[in-house]
Amino acid sequence: MTRLAQTLGLTEFQTEIISTVRQFVDKEIIPNAHDLEHADTYPQAIVDQMRAMGLFGLMIPTEYGGLGESLLTSALCVEELARGWMSISGVINTHFIVAYLIRQHGTDEQKQRFLPRMVTGETRGAFSMSEPEVGSDVAAIRTRAARNDDGTYAIDGAKMWLTNGASSTLVAALVRTEEGADKPHHNLTAFLIEKPAGFGEVAPGLTIPGKLDKLGYKGIDTTELIFDGYLAAADDVLGGAPGQGFAQMMDGIEIGRVNVAARACGVGIRAFELAVRYAQQRHTFGKPIAEHQAIAFQLAEMATKVEAAHLMMVNAARLKDSGARNDLEAGMAKYLASEFCSEVVQASFRIHGGYGYSKEYEIERLMRDAPFLLIGEGTSEIQKIIISKRLLDDYRI
Repeated sequence: MTRLAQTLGLTEFQTEIISTVRQFVDKEIIPNAHDLEHADTYPQAIVDQMRAMGLFGLMIPTEYGGLGESLLTSALCVEELARGWMSISGVINTHFIVAYLIRQHGTDEQKQRFLPRMVTGETRGAFSMSEPEVGSDVAAIRTRAARNDDGTYAIDGAKMWLTNGASSTLVAALVRTEEGADKPHHNLTAFLIEKPAGFGEVAPGLTIPGKLDKLGYKGIDTTELIFDGYLAAADDVLGGAPGQGFAQMMDGIEIGRVNVAARACGVGIRAFELAVRYAQQRHTFGKPIAEHQAIAFQLAEMATKVEAAHLMMVNAARLKDSGARNDLEAGMAKYLASEFCSEVVQASFRIHGGYGYSKEYEIERLMRDAPFLLIGEGTSEIQKIIISKRLLDDYRI
């Protein structure tokens, strides 16, 4: 048990879950992450063990067979998984978001149809908002769903940056429907698209072209999603009511931002662990470099950033669990945690010196993974826009 990033007030069951996940990370993920990541190989054996542990059903209510745990519990598990390998946390992050969307906004039929299968990981969720040339400008989404006379929808367009795009079997996709609303975001609808896993034309009118090659975040599949006349049923609309997709997805994004903050915390914790260990092993001028004031000060700054990020992430999760709106706190947590993660990883890299540039050392992987956290679920600049708008609303004179 380390002193950093501890969470007060957890139940005995929460503590047991998080301890189990941490042991799993130390035993199964950290020893295997290096080879899997450098080969860009999907971690199927690890995912299968996560299914057996019940992690896919962590936030799903007990009435559907899940554990019925809180966002806080899931975020702390995500933090531990990211500490082992960020890509592993990405496997369940989108799954948690889709499960939450169905739990909060789905019809009774959708809950009964999907949630029991999502508990076991038989059905795996992916989350799709972004498009080419759209990015964070969600209201500018171009993928369209045209309503047919029989009540079905024909969907055409391209979605981008779909984490778990090939390995998932259920995609929550935000598209444009013409509802006649004056505000563009009131003409957006979320569809639950069920599909088989794999690449190519996985269903009539639905294609996963291939895996995008990335700087980091290896092993996990990041893809495009191409609709070409794909037919969706009326009961595939999340909640059964078109035009509600923007509000539903924004609710899910609050979950996603807390989880990205948790992933940044996990990567930052691991970077600190590597640095503090190496600084005690590496000797210069007759003593460990940790005893040189320049390095000692860096370790102190890194630890403080790790602790601050963790506390903000925990606060945002607890606020969401209380039922309160947490877009401000989630934005702050995501912004601070991702920026601090980047700084801590770079400091750890510098402490490693030339060895940090070698692919044999774990810090090299963290240097490639950390930048994703600066842009995932909205860049730092987007978070600042959200934060400033909320503050001006609250402090308006």
